[in-house]
Amino acid sequence: MFSTLLQGLLLGYGAAIPLGPINILITNYALDDYKKAFVMGLGAMSSDITYLLFIMFGIMKLLEGTFFITLITFLGALFLLYLAFITFQNRDQMMQKKRLKKEPLWQIYLKGYSLTALNPYSIGFWLSISTLQSQEEKPLFLILGLIIAILSWITLMPWIVHKSKHLLSAKTLTIFSLLSAVILAGFGILLMIRLC
Repeated sequence: MFSTLLQGLLLGYGAAIPLGPINILITNYALDDYKKAFVMGLGAMSSDITYLLFIMFGIMKLLEGTFFITLITFLGALFLLYLAFITFQNRDQMMQKKRLKKEPLWQIYLKGYSLTALNPYSIGFWLSISTLQSQEEKPLFLILGLIIAILSWITLMPWIVHKSKHLLSAKTLTIFSLLSAVILAGFGILLMIRLC
């Protein structure tokens, strides 16, 4: 039981912590509104749980086909390029009194879910640990560990960013937005290059 819970914790932190498009977007949202950042993280966590369930029920084996990976890579690249454009477009709005464009929380949740689901790096991560079998003795403890790890990350990381945003100048935040847009576009371009 404890070893299965620990395995879930390690999987959760392994999926949540690496710098990637989701953490960049969570950080961007946290600079505006903590709740939005948290909801974005919840969407990403839901997608990770979906992939874990796919592994446990053997569905992930069906997703290893070349066509599926190519399609996901293409869609993921387009989505990242779109997000890079939006981030670039809103680069000067971080410190303005008017908030970033109002976006319903359910839309932010879906953005987090779909970006993680369409991210070939996420799929690669879950395929790499697909040695987990549906016969796992205590799958609920594995899922519980995963949820605890990701939930702690998406709760604390954006909270720290949100609470320390007053230490950053408007110019610094604009530069951060520009860098975020470049990194997101870079991920998108790298995915497109992989398709060639």
